Amino acid sequence: MGTSIEREQWAIFLAAICGQTYTQFTNTDGSFVLPLNYSLYDTIEANSLISVSERFGFILESPDEIIIAFRGTSSTTNWISDAIASQKNFKYIKDSSLTHRGFTNIYASARGQIMSALNQLPTHKTLFITGHSLGGALATLCAVDAAANTDHQSPYVFTYGSPRVGDPDFAKAFAKYVRSSCRIANLFDVVTHAPPHIYKMPKREKKYYYSHVHTQWPLTFQNGSVSGNHVIGSYYTELAKLQPQFAERLSSTNPGFCPVVESPLEKV
Repeated sequence: MGTSIEREQWAIFLAAICGQTYTQFTNTDGSFVLPLNYSLYDTIEANSLISVSERFGFILESPDEIIIAFRGTSSTTNWISDAIASQKNFKYIKDSSLTHRGFTNIYASARGQIMSALNQLPTHKTLFITGHSLGGALATLCAVDAAANTDHQSPYVFTYGSPRVGDPDFAKAFAKYVRSSCRIANLFDVVTHAPPHIYKMPKREKKYYYSHVHTQWPLTFQNGSVSGNHVIGSYYTELAKLQPQFAERLSSTNPGFCPVVESPLEKV
């Protein structure tokens, strides 16, 4: 990522991309707004905790870029997966590390499809991996896997409101494999503080240790509710303030593409 201006523009653009993962999930036919010059390469299907297959995002392609985008939490089954905060070995890299069991199981169910796509997509195109909330956790897992196991070895990662994903060893491995990452986190977003650094399951003695991956890009906005501080529309609105002219061009060029701030009563 060359300059701070370019980084800010990608952060705004990819926040809008993340917003469209929710549109894709909500629409019965899986439709959503594609930005100019991008085409849909594949729809990501993954299994929730109770083995319900759901749309969890998409892979986009343009003449110069590939974007893998993961959806955040939009159903009760996803929240159940979030709650299973015990850990398991992240078997896709040689480095010994532990990751959140619920997040890892969801990612594992889509991994074959994603790896197959990356092995077919041109390696000269720049790879971006992004996601919001639970989708940020999935993007984090995917980025390490892609960098370690495909020819797309230098992905750019942008996550929004992501929870912690794994133990300190996983955070160290992430830094080793993924050299360009922006973990955009509202300091008032409770999801970014979960799971806690030390997590102990109810009625059990075993403890699990969690660390955030690099590199934090802190935001501070307070919208008066847990939901208002977390939804992707709020993240987009805050980031758009950094470059309002760019955000306006993005919106006018791609009608319906950019998120709007959602009601705190809506699902996240």
